[in-house]
Amino acid sequence: MWSSGEAILLRHVLGPRVLTAIPQRVIADNTASTATWIEPGTRIAYPLGLAPDGSLLDPDTWTVDLRAWFGNGCLDLTPAGRAHMIRHFWGDDGAFAGWYVNLQDPVHRRPGGLDTTDLQLDVWIEADGTVQWKDEDHLEQAVAFGMFSQAAADAAREEAERVLEEWSFPTGWEDWRPPPDWTIPELPEGWDVV
Repeated sequence: MWSSGEAILLRHVLGPRVLTAIPQRVIADNTASTATWIEPGTRIAYPLGLAPDGSLLDPDTWTVDLRAWFGNGCLDLTPAGRAHMIRHFWGDDGAFAGWYVNLQDPVHRRPGGLDTTDLQLDVWIEADGTVQWKDEDHLEQAVAFGMFSQAAADAAREEAERVLEEWSFPTGWEDWRPPPDWTIPELPEGWDVV
């Protein structure tokens, strides 16, 4: 298990490529879940995989951009053995804005971080409980490109429905704030090596 404040790297991997790499600080880590914090301004690797019309490009053509994390920082809650992560967002005024449920393969722990594969489908839940499905077209396009199978896509949709049925919102992390002495973790050398 990682200690609170320890820097780790969350990566989204597709085959032999790292498409996303986000340095984070561990808030809490146990056998049930891992909670991490993304500090505003953190240098990340971000995939450029969308066409101008918003559709997915062939993943063989994707590139990765090194950029700063946007917004006010986020708390990620990743349950062990589950095919999703819940990202918590706050507005500019500090008020809790909502939860972004990212459908992904269950994370694989490795030295220094977590690896997963993003399954393209997402669910946005407003702080008031309003639910919006996101990127359903990306899920279909990803299957068409062979990024993953139809069975994996169906499993992602089932996991999203399960999360909504379980309705664990609020999660208990909505009032959490990072310690003032936490610094921005660095994107480590070798972040792109699978």
